[in-house]
Amino acid sequence: MKRVTGIGGVFFKAKDPVALGAWYKTHLGIDVQDWGGAAFSWVDESGNAAKGTTIWSVGKGENFAPSSAPFMINYRVSDLHGLVQVLRREGCNVLEKIDDSEYGKFGWVMDPEGNKVELWQPPEGQ
Repeated sequence: MKRVTGIGGVFFKAKDPVALGAWYKTHLGIDVQDWGGAAFSWVDESGNAAKGTTIWSVGKGENFAPSSAPFMINYRVSDLHGLVQVLRREGCNVLEKIDDSEYGKFGWVMDPEGNKVELWQPPEGQ
């Protein structure tokens, strides 16, 4: 079974998300949108568009709980339900909630150091 197939997003806490987003936009050229982040479209080795994006976002971090870490990484997976079952059998601390929305399926596992890891199965075709 494939496990992680890529990084879907990087999210981190900010004391002032708007100001920090403005800094990244001004100094690093990241096209920070009103929702607090940017979507980086994927390209292949030749620079041609490929299916997929990686999200980058600053925010208050309310959805990082129960972790106290200032970040959360979202990993793309091809079979969320299958991977969650495997992780539970392996004794991992998998959070009970699984979200299914227009954006795909989301599940979470805590790593041994207490960092919340988001697992994301994109909708078909993405």
